[in-house]
Amino acid sequence: MDGRFRPAPSLQPQAKALSSLGRRLVLATLLFCLLFTLAMVTWRTWLAWENNLAEMNSELALIDQVFRDTLAHAIWEMDRESLDKQLTSVASAAPVGRVVLNILRPGRSPEIIELNRYASGAASGAAPVLHRELVAEPYLGAHEKVGELTIEGDNRLLWERLWDEARSIVITQIIQSMLLAGLVMTMFNRLVTVHVVHIARHLGALAPQTLQRHLKLQRSVNRQDELSLLESQVNELQDNLRAHLERQRTDELAIAASRDQLVELVEARTAELKAANDALETLSRHDALTGLANRRHFDELKEVEFNRAIRHRTPLALLMCDVDFFKIYNDTYGHVNGDQCLQQIADTLREVYGRSGELTARIGGEEFVVVLPNVDTQQACDAAQRLRAALAERQLPHSGSSVSPFVTLSIGVAQLDPEAMDHFDQLMQRADQALYRAKHQGRNRVSL
Repeated sequence: MDGRFRPAPSLQPQAKALSSLGRRLVLATLLFCLLFTLAMVTWRTWLAWENNLAEMNSELALIDQVFRDTLAHAIWEMDRESLDKQLTSVASAAPVGRVVLNILRPGRSPEIIELNRYASGAASGAAPVLHRELVAEPYLGAHEKVGELTIEGDNRLLWERLWDEARSIVITQIIQSMLLAGLVMTMFNRLVTVHVVHIARHLGALAPQTLQRHLKLQRSVNRQDELSLLESQVNELQDNLRAHLERQRTDELAIAASRDQLVELVEARTAELKAANDALETLSRHDALTGLANRRHFDELKEVEFNRAIRHRTPLALLMCDVDFFKIYNDTYGHVNGDQCLQQIADTLREVYGRSGELTARIGGEEFVVVLPNVDTQQACDAAQRLRAALAERQLPHSGSSVSPFVTLSIGVAQLDPEAMDHFDQLMQRADQALYRAKHQGRNRVSL
């Protein structure tokens, strides 16, 4: 800014924009009312449909209660005339669309009697259907199933009821929505539009010599709302405008200094965020219980070690370790002690395999894996025996083990064969086979 105050342009050229804003308000209000009407009609129609279904279901249940015993009695007594009258009465009830009676006769094929209100024999569609067994009581305490009764509701009557209610709902909702739209537009015009136009005219007439003329809205003194706040802020703006222009240069310098401080703060926060992300990345690569590398970290490094061994023609060994009878351990000592046992085993792994390049990871519940670069077969077997010995020194009790009174490991050892293996999973499969052999041979041992 050059420090000069420019009065606002005349309000007259803005009349078209104000008219456009009014049209947008009307269209937005009508659109809202339309969506509101559709939503409410849909909701209320669904409620009416559910109510009609429940009402018809209750009517069918009442009809069933009234005629069930008489129909069963007529079948038992083989009173065909009474049976036909009862069925006709059921079928002629208003909510009934179709009645099917399946009469059971000992030693004879069931007899099916069907009365359908629909001339075309159409199915009941969405109308409710009741299926009931007819049980006769030939003498006190005896019950004999004599038939099955199916009553289907009248689908046409159900839709007629729904249509009558839906028509009333639509008419009522449209009237309510139109009244709501009219009320919203009327209140908005009286409470907002008139005063916004007055504020625009006041701002359009502002000039350096009229800054002391405050804005005064023609409203109730006791009414305090957003327009009152706007009025107060406009007057405050007028009072402070001259001082603001004089302080502009000073404020620009202050803004520049604040910008530098903000850059420093952003850099500091960025460094903190990077540190937090690094810590999170570290956590995501380690097992939460044991602190060893997890399966994800193991999968990232295994191919790296495999390719390095192939490229440099160096030995690579893999140990697959499984805790013997660990399920029995959990059942005997509980899962809390089971977790502590796994932590003790992880500590043992860290003690035995702490050299640079050696990787220990937990890849399953009680399964661990050790990657040993630059280690041949004999050295890998010796390393596996050291692990067993170190775990034995801890003497972790295991009363459920059949091979030792303490917790033990079965270990499978595999050595890289560059001529026969072209990816790490083959080496891992060999180690897994060796582990299976160790378990099969009696556990608490190392198998190559």
